[in-house]
Amino acid sequence: MNTHELPMILFTVIAQMSVGTFLVLGVIDVAVMRGRFKDSATRVVEPVLYAIGPALVLGLLVSMLHMNDITNVFNVFRHWNSSWLSREIIFGVAFAALGFATAIVTWLRAGSVALRRVLSAVTALAGIALVWAMSQIYYSVVTIPAWHTAIVPLHFFGTTIILGALAVGSALMVTAAIRARNEPKPATKTTTKPAPTSGFAAMVKGRIAEINAPTSADEWALTTSIVRWIAVVTAIAGLVILLSYPVHIADLAQGNATAQAAAAVFSGGFFIARMVLLAISAILLAFFAFSTARNTLRERPGWLVTLMVSAFVLAAIAEIMGRSLHYDSMLRIGI
Repeated sequence: MNTHELPMILFTVIAQMSVGTFLVLGVIDVAVMRGRFKDSATRVVEPVLYAIGPALVLGLLVSMLHMNDITNVFNVFRHWNSSWLSREIIFGVAFAALGFATAIVTWLRAGSVALRRVLSAVTALAGIALVWAMSQIYYSVVTIPAWHTAIVPLHFFGTTIILGALAVGSALMVTAAIRARNEPKPATKTTTKPAPTSGFAAMVKGRIAEINAPTSADEWALTTSIVRWIAVVTAIAGLVILLSYPVHIADLAQGNATAQAAAAVFSGGFFIARMVLLAISAILLAFFAFSTARNTLRERPGWLVTLMVSAFVLAAIAEIMGRSLHYDSMLRIGI
């Protein structure tokens, strides 16, 4: 494990997961906005949105640990027109700020639905630009054969799709499990305290109660349908990444001595463990989630929750390992 580059490993993986989560939510919103479940979509996907901002902010803070002097972060804005690093930071800040704004206006129900969707679309574009800028930082280094290849943007966007999709699936199932606790129970004698009738605290309490209210039949049908599609998308993305490694290794093996040395990085127990974890999380567990979702009861979602969360955790570990291998292959020509 490349511990020296750990801050950048965590930043890139967390940022790509955040972008992927936002993109998946956007696709879900567009897909259902005119369909049978359009009235259920908001309550299904809203809770996931509120977790994206903190995750990306955490990633940005972690990345600053890579600098000897954190104040150096402000210098990256000076060469936005020529530096992919500057563009990465700019798009990262833009995505975090726009994502936060989207979460706030959604929470407050501010503005029209059309306005919120425009804001979401701009945020999604900033996220795509962020991942592209990240990949170009490495692709543009022509003296590192393992980086100056289309595999880098392929793997970066692969991480975006896999972790974004599984994060959404996990969040949906955890939310469903929380809501299942609020399913109507047989009438018992209880004593309730009156809720505050006004003020900010009342508004927050009311929104939380709305979010955690029991899942309706349509909301559960939409949730399981989303989980099944997430399983399919994750399996395809995982398979693409798995198949790309032999191509990448073969390409490096046919290159100069530096490229051949980089090819050797993608071997051994650490690499095999990365591939196995990716296969288990993105393909095997996703397959079981696809098969299980249709027959799971909304009142007892525990097994499906376990499948989705396990797939997400294992995929996150696999992608962190993959990013570690990415930095391990940083072998320069002539050095």
